[in-house]
Amino acid sequence: MRLVKSSALATAAVLLGALSLGGCATKGFVRDQVGVVDVKLQATDAQVQQANATLGAHGTQIAELDKTSREALERATAAGKLAEGKFLYSMVLSDDSVKFPLDSSNLSPEAQTRLQAFADKLKADNHNVYLEIQGHTDATGAEPTNMRLGEERAEAVRLFMNKQGVALNRMNTISYGEEVPVADNKSRAGRAQNRRVVVVVLS
Repeated sequence: MRLVKSSALATAAVLLGALSLGGCATKGFVRDQVGVVDVKLQATDAQVQQANATLGAHGTQIAELDKTSREALERATAAGKLAEGKFLYSMVLSDDSVKFPLDSSNLSPEAQTRLQAFADKLKADNHNVYLEIQGHTDATGAEPTNMRLGEERAEAVRLFMNKQGVALNRMNTISYGEEVPVADNKSRAGRAQNRRVVVVVLS
């Protein structure tokens, strides 16, 4: 009888030990699996953050593209109106009168004063006119540079006129660079006349 009890106790001890070892193994397995899942979750979270950042960047690009598209449409509309318009009069801002700085599109105080008076006249005469702002340069320098400079000067006038209340969609700019001189580029006085911005008013 004692042998049976001893055998039973021994068997119970072995079972308890096995269960204890199994419990330890199970806890270790769970910890390992939780660790793996946690790493995967962190990786997924990083991917989500990256995706959100990419979407944000795309959203910004789309907004900028939309703004550019609107401006392009406004200019195209203005260009169409100019093509259909009737010439009323024009104003010339030449270097000999408003002193455009060399290789610069900055408007001098003299140019700003004349443009201010011109804007006041437009507002007093007719709000529904269209402006073609032409940029011209002398023949000094490379042709691509002169085309760029002519556009920058015309754009400077356009932005200044807008600050005076003239709607941007009623103005269009074009650069002729050195292509349309009004005087001989061989003389200093002639070059000064060729460096100019012409504002054409159309109904």
